[in-house]
Amino acid sequence: MAEHRYATQLTWADPGGTRDYRTYARRHEVVAPGRPVLVGSADRPFRGDPALWNPELLLLAALSECHLLSYLSFCARAGVVVTSYTDHAAATMSQEGMGGHFTEAVLRPEVVVADASMVEQAEALHGPAHDACFIASSVSFPVRHEATVTVQGTVQGTAEREVAR
Repeated sequence: MAEHRYATQLTWADPGGTRDYRTYARRHEVVAPGRPVLVGSADRPFRGDPALWNPELLLLAALSECHLLSYLSFCARAGVVVTSYTDHAAATMSQEGMGGHFTEAVLRPEVVVADASMVEQAEALHGPAHDACFIASSVSFPVRHEATVTVQGTVQGTAEREVAR
């Protein structure tokens, strides 16, 4: 069994401090060795800056990115030539008082393959890619996939796969 470790550093400061819930700054910075600074905030309903990344968006982005990378790996190994991939992901969070939880995420990859003979396999590989995604395996809410696979310039089949985690 391999073990991988990750490290980040989050920095937040506000000269006025948290004296008042309505006025303290939500802006913060996240850094990881050798990477650019990521500037984040709370989501708008929580008095954050809507122009900055928030933890909820980052979680959804991580799910989408993890699926992409797993999927492309499976396609490459299977001889399925993917020429483009766009995901319009969405997630729903339910707030209950001061807490809450995500209720689901839906990934909507639009995959373009090089040849019509690859469509069926390209559709099928979303399942193994989901199972291999470390982020999807780590969350306690369902992550569904509504994938569309087309051949360069031609509308082909549509695959919809629901996988609950």
